[in-house]
Amino acid sequence: MGQTLYLECNSGISGDMAVAALLDLGANEEVLRNALYSMGITGFGIEISRVKKAGLDVCDFNVKLDKEHENHDHNMEYLHGHEASDGHKEWYNNEGCHGHSHNMEEHNHNGHAHSDRNLHDDGHSHQDIHAPQAGHTHHDGHVHRGLPEIQEIIEHADISSRAKKTALKIFNIIAHAEAQAHGTDIDNVHFHEVGAIDSIVDIVAAAVCLDNLDITEVIVPYLCEGTGTIRCQHGILPVPVPAVANIVQMYGLPLRIHKTQGEFVTPTGAAIAAAIRSKNVLPEQFTIQKTGMGAGKRNYERPSILRAMLIKAETGHKEDIVYKLETNIDDCTGEALGYVMERLFENGAADVNYIPVFMKKNRPAYLLTVLCQEKYVNCLENIIFNETTTIGIRKSRMERTVLERKPVTVELPFGKMPAKKCILPDGSIRIYPEYEIIAKTAKEKGMSIQEVFNIFHKYMEEKNNATN
Repeated sequence: MGQTLYLECNSGISGDMAVAALLDLGANEEVLRNALYSMGITGFGIEISRVKKAGLDVCDFNVKLDKEHENHDHNMEYLHGHEASDGHKEWYNNEGCHGHSHNMEEHNHNGHAHSDRNLHDDGHSHQDIHAPQAGHTHHDGHVHRGLPEIQEIIEHADISSRAKKTALKIFNIIAHAEAQAHGTDIDNVHFHEVGAIDSIVDIVAAAVCLDNLDITEVIVPYLCEGTGTIRCQHGILPVPVPAVANIVQMYGLPLRIHKTQGEFVTPTGAAIAAAIRSKNVLPEQFTIQKTGMGAGKRNYERPSILRAMLIKAETGHKEDIVYKLETNIDDCTGEALGYVMERLFENGAADVNYIPVFMKKNRPAYLLTVLCQEKYVNCLENIIFNETTTIGIRKSRMERTVLERKPVTVELPFGKMPAKKCILPDGSIRIYPEYEIIAKTAKEKGMSIQEVFNIFHKYMEEKNNATN
């Protein structure tokens, strides 16, 4: 059936915040560790612990890099003081600039931190994963991976196909955004931003946790971002940084800017939100099944906490968005209109109807109306233009309330019959027979449609009385 996830991004979102929040929701830690170790890359360990943020007990997911791969993202003076020398920039990757800090000031040292055994106190890893690193080693000693190398790592990891698909989608979003920011082609995105180990770990971890929790629907109403500037590998950049700005633009993610100086939305965080968001509006009424909170590593005035909730819409009805397409046609044959109705239904229309109208010059005509989901709008408009004589289509976005429904099978005296079960807001239930099945049954039994309907409703009435 799947679960619905609501991400409350009032303090932004980053890769490690997302993973921590999902772990706090109950994603299996052992499954995550096994998945990350199956990637065949070295130079990192992970630590999962509890920290205090604004007095709240919050989950923390920390990617611990060895000295060869570490960055400056824990250094607030470096990020916002802008006094570091240019010599430091080459050590600072994009996600280092956007969300991975190793400032553990708020850790609850009385709690239990679960870290990898192969990582010693000095931060060096024994690198017990012996698979070779894919990528290109640059003069700074770091491995710079492009999208093809990362795709290969993900494809060969021991994770589900759904987790692979999610991770690849997130990386593709980041790669396109970075390519646009740097004025290059996606095939030439061969720099630290896409290839950093901590980015790979965060993205694969998020994909594995989403799969483990069986998340099938994700609601992200908006992302909150700060103001000012931040230092990255490429210099001092405005907040939101170009990659984040490109992602929210390309995927229509609503952005709210608050007055706090700092970076709250990272490219990885924005890409995760863009890749998994299926809705931007919460149901009118819902229940919270579980809450998880993930800690960010920055210390700003606004505590960096990502709150995630597993929610369930209240039974009875749900809010939905449809588009209405309509046009007046006064010079088209009835045959053509019948054909266009068939084509519209075949290509995603939820409903199609014609209404007789009188137009200018007192001409008899038809008002063609089509209801559909947003993703079908362009296709259905093309069909209307190509198959009718119209030269213009009106389009409007409409909200509708839809009863919860599901298919059921009813056992009648003459056999099983598929039907539709609808649940009303007050919890009462209605079951409707499908017309095509009623008509087929009437022909087979030599009965009228009305007789079959009467038998169906009488049976349902007797069943309800027996239940009550």
